[in-house]
Amino acid sequence: GQVSPAGVLAVTFTNKAAKEMLARLSAMLPVNVRGMWIGTFHGLCNRFLRAHHQVAGLPQAFQILDTQDQLSAIKRLCKQHNVDDERFPPRQLQWFISGCKEDGLRPRDVPVRDDETRRKVEIYQLYEEQCQREGVVDFGELMLRCYEVLRDNDPIRAHYQRRFRHILIDEFQDTNRLQYAWIKMFSPPPIEGLPAPGNAVFAVGDDDQSIYAFRGARVGNMADFVREFRVAHQIKLERNYRSCGNILSCANALIGHNSRRLGKNLRTDAGEGEPVRVYEAASDLAEAQWLVDEMKQLEREGVPRSEMAVLYRSNAQSRVIESALFNAGLPYRVYGGLRFFERAEIKHALAYLRLLENPHDDTSFLRVVNFPARGIGARSIEQLQDVARASGCSLHDAVSGVTGRAGVAIGHFVAMLDVLREQTQGMTLREVIELVLDKSGLIEHYRNEREGEDRVENLEELVNAAESFVMQEGFGRAAVALPVDGQGTPLTQSPASQGLDPDLPPLPVATSGVEGMAPDADTGETLSPLAAFLTHAALESGDNQAQAGQDAVQLMTVHAAKGLEFDCVFITGLEEGLFPHENAMSDRDSLEEERRLMYVAITRARKRLYLTHSQTRLLHGQTRYNLRSR
Repeated sequence: GQVSPAGVLAVTFTNKAAKEMLARLSAMLPVNVRGMWIGTFHGLCNRFLRAHHQVAGLPQAFQILDTQDQLSAIKRLCKQHNVDDERFPPRQLQWFISGCKEDGLRPRDVPVRDDETRRKVEIYQLYEEQCQREGVVDFGELMLRCYEVLRDNDPIRAHYQRRFRHILIDEFQDTNRLQYAWIKMFSPPPIEGLPAPGNAVFAVGDDDQSIYAFRGARVGNMADFVREFRVAHQIKLERNYRSCGNILSCANALIGHNSRRLGKNLRTDAGEGEPVRVYEAASDLAEAQWLVDEMKQLEREGVPRSEMAVLYRSNAQSRVIESALFNAGLPYRVYGGLRFFERAEIKHALAYLRLLENPHDDTSFLRVVNFPARGIGARSIEQLQDVARASGCSLHDAVSGVTGRAGVAIGHFVAMLDVLREQTQGMTLREVIELVLDKSGLIEHYRNEREGEDRVENLEELVNAAESFVMQEGFGRAAVALPVDGQGTPLTQSPASQGLDPDLPPLPVATSGVEGMAPDADTGETLSPLAAFLTHAALESGDNQAQAGQDAVQLMTVHAAKGLEFDCVFITGLEEGLFPHENAMSDRDSLEEERRLMYVAITRARKRLYLTHSQTRLLHGQTRYNLRSR
């Protein structure tokens, strides 16, 4: 029979998908579809709570906190209640609170096993009271509050169950525990011995592409749905219109090793196509060079650069590939992210390093004077800038002219830099960077972020970048990063700076007595390894940037590649501990997620698929020997 538009509820994961769905329905149907509820989980929960704000205990004009607003609210709360932000960093508390809400847990429901958890639960409770007092909700609260209203109010729940007779959920494999419970409020699963509720629920998803467990997605929701709703009719979309047969055979063989899946076998009528190519490189540098050589060959065959994609498990892997593309003059674009030297955490680390080389670099000073946060506010910085302007000196030299608590806080920062500068004398470039990452607090700061693992890996990759740089430029690993005072000490020149073979040993040259420094090839100016590396980083971040619309090679993580497709796909770093990730090696569920991630990567390719791995790879500044991925 005919269905009223008001009886349709459709849930998507992005606003873009919701708008596209509404536009297509409007074009296809001769009726007004505005009565349908079509939107994201958060959008639909917002609509529900506006309609039932009194029952939900909210003002009608309640405001929504985005992620940054939520963090600011937590910081304000911590300051008000004297929470030790070193023991309980605000970002970590934000992660804890959001995780609890995604699992449907109020403070009273959270299992408390130790004093640390007890304190976090207390802060969670204070945060809830603050939000209620101010009439605001965060994203997690939208979902949880809506679910609780439906769960605890029989008349409201019955009304919506009668209204929404047809329910569609897209990307079902990405739902978390609370979202699945929310869906069941609108259409309860049938109960043995009782009449079926009569709602039609249509779930669309691919359990083989469930790759967001780190965000709370639960792959088991699909199997639970099939069981709990007694799904009698499953439609398996096994015909693939994207990839050639050899690529699909590779994908099917891989995912077949996962034990808990609904199961399907992709097929195509497009023929077998090109064989999948596997390349073993001697090193990560050789792997990147091989990628460049293959891309140049594809270019000669007429393949646009925009149809070449390099996929990797971790953002940190892009650095070596970017460098090879940069040196080859191939424009590239990092999809869904920033180039390595443009990433915020790398810029922060480089700013600290620049201040070691030049304490009068005001731009770098301003970037990190309060990062990580050390209680130096905007007013304190303005006071410092006023003193610097009046005295005609750098911010570093103006610190002694700042009085009060502001002067003390900024003085501690400058003292830390001065101590670091002394400690790094005589150290290699790798040792300098490792010390700076530790003493600046950058590593600890990002480790306390919910999704900070990628940023920590990028900072560790900066050490590899430095180690690779000193070797390629001919300084040698033992070269001292910063000038060392001394009389008659020989200068180590970079063979590369003199146009010589970088594999030759450094040349000792009698000069002013500064070890580990080399003259710049163009200016003749003497550069330390640190100064040369900082120059290299600045140049790489600015050059070869693909302009909008320019034909460029696409670089991205596998997570960022979901939903995209390319003629030629290179999947790199297929080694144990890298892909699959080292954090997944000992856990079956995590290993199966890594396999699903690889399945997504493989199925991005239309015509050609390249799988590469390396015998050796720089990690933490050390050469590591790797096993090929299983």
